[in-house]
Amino acid sequence: MEEATLCCDWPLPWGPGDLAFWGQLTHAISISKAINTQEAPVKEKHARRIILGTHHEKGAFTFWSYAIGLPLPSSSILSWKFCHVLHKVLRDGHPNVLHDCQRYRSNIREIGDLWGHLHDRYGQLVNVYTKLLLTKIAFHLKHPQFPAGLEVTDEVLEKAAGTDVNNIFQLTVEMFDYMDCELKLSESVFRQLNTAIAVSQMSSGQCRLAPLIQVIQDCSHLYHYTVKLMFKLHSCLSADTLQGHRDRFHEQFHSLRNFFRRASDMLYFKRLIQIPRLPEGPPNFLRASALAEHIKPVVVIPEEAPEDEEPETLIEISTGPPAGEPAVVADLFEQTFGPPNGSMKDDRDLQIETLKREVETLRAELEKIKLEAQRYISQLKGQVNTLEAELEEQRKQKQKALVDNEQLRHELAQLRAAQLEGARNQGLREEAEKKASATEARYNRLKEKHSELINTHAELLRKNADTAKQLTVTQQSQEEVARVKEQLAFQMEQVKRESEMKLEEQSDQLEKLKRELEAKAGELVRVQEVLSCTEQSGSELSSRLDTLSAEKDVLSSAVRQREADLLAAQNLVREKEEALSQERQRNSQERGELQRQLADKESQEQGLQQRLLDEQFAVLWGTAAEAERILQDAVSKLDDPLHLRCTSSPDYLVSRAQAALEAVSALEKGHTRYLASRSDASALVAALTQFSHLAADTIVNGGATSHLAPTDPADRKWAPGLCHTRSSRWTGERPADRSWRSDPVCVLGLGPVLELLLGALGTGSPHSSLPPGLIDTCRECGARALELVGQLQDQQALQQAQPGLVRTPLQGILQLGQELKPKSLDVHQEELGAMVDKEMAATSAAIEDAVQRIEDMMNQARHASSGVKLEVNERILNSCTDLMKAIRLLVTTSTSLQKEIVESGR
Repeated sequence: MEEATLCCDWPLPWGPGDLAFWGQLTHAISISKAINTQEAPVKEKHARRIILGTHHEKGAFTFWSYAIGLPLPSSSILSWKFCHVLHKVLRDGHPNVLHDCQRYRSNIREIGDLWGHLHDRYGQLVNVYTKLLLTKIAFHLKHPQFPAGLEVTDEVLEKAAGTDVNNIFQLTVEMFDYMDCELKLSESVFRQLNTAIAVSQMSSGQCRLAPLIQVIQDCSHLYHYTVKLMFKLHSCLSADTLQGHRDRFHEQFHSLRNFFRRASDMLYFKRLIQIPRLPEGPPNFLRASALAEHIKPVVVIPEEAPEDEEPETLIEISTGPPAGEPAVVADLFEQTFGPPNGSMKDDRDLQIETLKREVETLRAELEKIKLEAQRYISQLKGQVNTLEAELEEQRKQKQKALVDNEQLRHELAQLRAAQLEGARNQGLREEAEKKASATEARYNRLKEKHSELINTHAELLRKNADTAKQLTVTQQSQEEVARVKEQLAFQMEQVKRESEMKLEEQSDQLEKLKRELEAKAGELVRVQEVLSCTEQSGSELSSRLDTLSAEKDVLSSAVRQREADLLAAQNLVREKEEALSQERQRNSQERGELQRQLADKESQEQGLQQRLLDEQFAVLWGTAAEAERILQDAVSKLDDPLHLRCTSSPDYLVSRAQAALEAVSALEKGHTRYLASRSDASALVAALTQFSHLAADTIVNGGATSHLAPTDPADRKWAPGLCHTRSSRWTGERPADRSWRSDPVCVLGLGPVLELLLGALGTGSPHSSLPPGLIDTCRECGARALELVGQLQDQQALQQAQPGLVRTPLQGILQLGQELKPKSLDVHQEELGAMVDKEMAATSAAIEDAVQRIEDMMNQARHASSGVKLEVNERILNSCTDLMKAIRLLVTTSTSLQKEIVESGR
């Protein structure tokens, strides 16, 4: 780019210091070409340029400054391709891209929510994709040990998980959530596509399938990490605790296996990615050794063939943009550099464009060279690993051969000692020497093999030195070495198995040699026995030696057996002690847990019992409060003027009083029962409710019954049938009901009128009122009932409450009611007539007396008053005089009418 600037004879409009703008402009053009509304997959060259741009600027500022202005809400395809490019940038871009994307999480969420509410096929995919991207950003920000590409070593995974079981548990759950989002996106894509080959080769199908390449890469790493973490959790926690984790892993395993199988059957993925094959069944986490059987799934991206890239024109020299290019590029150029000065361009612009194309070509060649160097480095590292494995295997074989050599030497020494002991028999000794020579020949052969192994080891060391020289050139690509090691892990395991088989074969050969040596030793023993038989002098010594050696062997074997038995017994005792200690610890934990649960249950039961007592007392208190209001209302009616016109019969009063006395007995029983068991107040509540209503009814009816009794002697003269006091007994016998009905004064209701008049005149009876016995008894009953109800509302005074105290006033009311009952006496017509005449005479006398008093009052008024007052008093007295005359006429008429009624026999 600097060379292009130096070739120009005239200054550029942006200056040499702003040449970085060309990189930003190229980056923006690649973004506009990658994210468009065409239903086709994102071209890899545009995505690669965007990723390189993030590495050049060490962030995603240019990407987001352009992407934030895209009309994403107007096109679902544009939003889908934006999510695809953002996923690739997160995976392969600069590490600072993750922090830049953190600022725009709200924009990503808004786009997903917008398309999630619309019924659009691509819109639903965009909704799922945005949730995956948000989960990915949140996970990697919370766990910075994992890069966005999810490629870490097992050591980094162990360090990230730590030793705390809670952290491992939480990390596993977050990876499960991460995997769910990945699998949900793949299922949504496959749900909208037919898995036929033709669909996967169409541009519309490839547009949907292209992001699944990154999903496959993420899922392969997440599957490996979850397997590692699950085995680690099972080594720390019980199997029952992790049942939910296992169920969730099995579900994800089958979904992932189905996803890999369906994707590998499509032609579109076969040329772009090599999808691994998962095993038939999930790993058995209950068996710790199953971790060694786990093979990490490795996703391989084949080397891409160089694409025929068309020359990129950064500045259009024609009068208008080409038909195939969007107008966004021209607008972006105009926004960045302003409108062009002229429509015609000279050769310097063409030179700049030519230099630009050459720079791009050189960059492509440089990338190819880097890729070739990386492949060469990976091949060399693979060879180094292979040679190191072979060298290690040869070292093991050498060590084993040396051990076998020492054993053979020891056995040879024993054979030579046996040959010296059998030197007396020359023939047998020669035969033994031949056998020893054969054994020595075998030892020589083993020695030759050992020398060959030494030579091979030397050659391997030389090769290793040459390889080390080559490794000094390729020390900058350690990450590729790790990746190749993972790919060759399976081959290494096969080589290990083959080496183990070879070791087993060699061990079998050594065992055969041992058996042959033992057979030769047996033959030597037999030869010694023959020699002992031929030589009489040494027979006794040889027999003793044989006996001693046999006893020694027996004793040594017995000692070894006893030692083995003792060791096994010690191990068994140790295991039993450990099991017993674990069982004791488990029992103590369970006992403590049960004791805590029992204490919790007892506290809960006490709380419930107290709550029940409080609720029962609350019900009792509410009932007592309501009973108090009922009784207060009944007592207040005794003094209510409106209640004076209410009357009741003594029979009804007696029935109410008897029912109230029965309610008092039930109230005493309920009170006693509640004091015995305060958890059940139902009997007391029911009895209190019934008592309050019956007592109030008795009080009200007692007052109403008392209204039937006249309050002065005049009323008793006019109504002898009702003539009684308000004390506890009658002053005389009541006549029959029919005599009361036959009294004209009572029928006409003149008694109260006369009393009113006499009272107005100040001529009331000297005995105007009688002692109120029934009313006082009712008031006393109400007061004791209210006192009882008040005690029932207080928990402290509840025990001292005595419901029986209410029985005394109720019995007084009952007695008064019984005394107030009418006596049905037979009265003859003659007696009735005489009684009527007598009453009428008394009435007439009272009227005449009243008239006389009125006249006296008139005379006194004339002397004492004058003027208006005298006139008013005269009018009042005149009116009273006229009223008396009318009353006298009415009494006379009623008397004659009463006589006619009596004579007619009614």
